[in-house]
Amino acid sequence: MKQYGLLLAAFLSVIGMQAQDARSFSLNLYGGYNFSDELDYEGYRATIEDGFQYGAGFEYFFATNNSVEIKYLRQDTKIPFYNPAGVQMNAGNDKGAFNFILADFTHYFDTGSNLLPYLGAGAGVGIVETPQGGSGTYFAWDVKGGVKIKTASIVSVNINAYLQSMSAAVGESYYWTYYFGPVAFEDYVSTFQFGLGAVVSFNFKN
Repeated sequence: MKQYGLLLAAFLSVIGMQAQDARSFSLNLYGGYNFSDELDYEGYRATIEDGFQYGAGFEYFFATNNSVEIKYLRQDTKIPFYNPAGVQMNAGNDKGAFNFILADFTHYFDTGSNLLPYLGAGAGVGIVETPQGGSGTYFAWDVKGGVKIKTASIVSVNINAYLQSMSAAVGESYYWTYYFGPVAFEDYVSTFQFGLGAVVSFNFKN
């Protein structure tokens, strides 16, 4: 029994040391390029044009190869809006912006070198600034994959690809059911923007 107790104590101490080594954080600066996306709803159409995205994040490593991050991203872009006849309804006033506030989880794959491939996903809120000066807040999520390139200094560089999305309720559709008659279902429109980017990270240990 005493031997098992010693083994358990040794095991817990190793876990404690690993957790202590893992407690580090990074300040991340984001830059990327988002490709265009098109939205259609009942004949109306809106285009989110290509644009540069930038932002910053705070990433905390709670385990050696796993982290959580809070990040803010922004893309200033044009959002032309067309009616069913194909006429742009906001000509000359189509500038808007997309903002993301996301909480991400990321797993890094240890390769024994300075190159760390990673995959991650997150969720949060998206804030759209419309060309008319209004704004709306919606559910948002992202997925990402890339490679972190470590250096001898506190600075590292990440090269990545990502997909970002927002979903907004835009109305209701009604469907006839045998038992209940007409039933309303919420209609949603979602953006899907693919992007390529780079992240400059400043890595620190507690």
